Amino acid sequence: MPPESVAPRAVTDDDPGGRTVRRLVTVVALAAVLPALYLPGRVHDFFDLKIYMRAMRWWADGNPLYDYAQPDRVQGELYFTYPPFSALLLRPFALIPLGATITIFTILTVLGVVATTRWLVRPMIAQHGLPRVFVVTAAVLLVLAVESTRETITFGQINMLLVVLILADLLFAVPQGRRWAGVGVGLATALKLFPGIFIVYLLVCRRWWAAAVASATAAAATLLAAAVAPNDSWRFWTHELWATDRVGRTDYTGNQSLFGLLSRFTAPEKPDRLLWLLLVAVVAGYGLWRAARAARIGDQLAGLTLTGLVGGLVSPITWTHHLYWFIPAVVVLANAALGSRPSSLDGLSATGPADSAGRRRWLAALAVATTAVIVYGVVTFYDWGVAPVVTDTPGQFLIRNTYVLLSLLLLVTLPARPYVPRPEPSRPAGAPEKLHQMDRGPE
Repeated sequence: MPPESVAPRAVTDDDPGGRTVRRLVTVVALAAVLPALYLPGRVHDFFDLKIYMRAMRWWADGNPLYDYAQPDRVQGELYFTYPPFSALLLRPFALIPLGATITIFTILTVLGVVATTRWLVRPMIAQHGLPRVFVVTAAVLLVLAVESTRETITFGQINMLLVVLILADLLFAVPQGRRWAGVGVGLATALKLFPGIFIVYLLVCRRWWAAAVASATAAAATLLAAAVAPNDSWRFWTHELWATDRVGRTDYTGNQSLFGLLSRFTAPEKPDRLLWLLLVAVVAGYGLWRAARAARIGDQLAGLTLTGLVGGLVSPITWTHHLYWFIPAVVVLANAALGSRPSSLDGLSATGPADSAGRRRWLAALAVATTAVIVYGVVTFYDWGVAPVVTDTPGQFLIRNTYVLLSLLLLVTLPARPYVPRPEPSRPAGAPEKLHQMDRGPE
């Protein structure tokens, strides 16, 4: 008898070797793109961090903290504008070389990106049985590629510290009912006023204890700074806080808030404050209403993401490095696109089932489009806005207000749905444990 022919083994999508190669190629490709994305940001040369350090040395020499000013070709004179509590934390860095401070800030920012990204994607990995190491690695590289992260690193900003405090509070401490829930949000608010919107979020969610703890923490930190620097504290809270011109031109394209959008219509004049306040009331009311509904059904991530988007829209000044909140928005969209359990609180209306194939494709497309926009960015490759320029064409309006328009779109469309853990497969009686483990899918 002729020898029995043996057909070669077919290569399928389930081939572990091929799957590993594809994942490795994806990670290498993402890592290879990062240097090109960071190249334009080299011109920033840690500009903001240098202002902080020079202001701290100026302050240490006995000068009034908020008198420090530094010229800038785009914004005019720039001042130290953070609350006094931030100055207390920054002042020790003035005692060490600037290069060491830059290194410390960069390392801490990258560590913050790794930690917070893992927090964001871990529930999605568990819910859908995704490969843990690959997803976390790819997600971290994508977050490092986003313009807000690039601007945070290359300007030497403190935004990731605030994000760590807020996410630790709202993803863990508050949902678990910890007695210290609210401390993170309170400290972030004392460091930089923007996170105060999350205290409002706690109130609309009726998280009374956490809101009280956050408010008390922010007040205690502020009073501590006032005890150390009473004159500077009085000056900040009574005057400098309200002087928006101290942080730069509001019409500058990097200001991606509603006030920035209106300012680009009226530059070099300021826009109508009544119109702005009306828009703020509508956007904040709607956005916080959606955020509270999301939190009520257990979608903490959607709730805090919607709140962050509201904060970026209603603040008079929202620089591109403030807009971290597009990143959790992409995670929420991706999780919904993978087909999590439907909820009646989704932002999109649909005639069919909430998790229909068409709906998942739409959410996936929105996640991809959002990622593309925030990686390419608003100011990195296109518009620095060196001089006041009135927005007078539809194209200019779309490009110069991309993040504002994207925030408004996500405020309406971001789905909210509770986290549903992926059930463990049951092991048939007598089945080997090893075989049962193989059925679980990639880790």
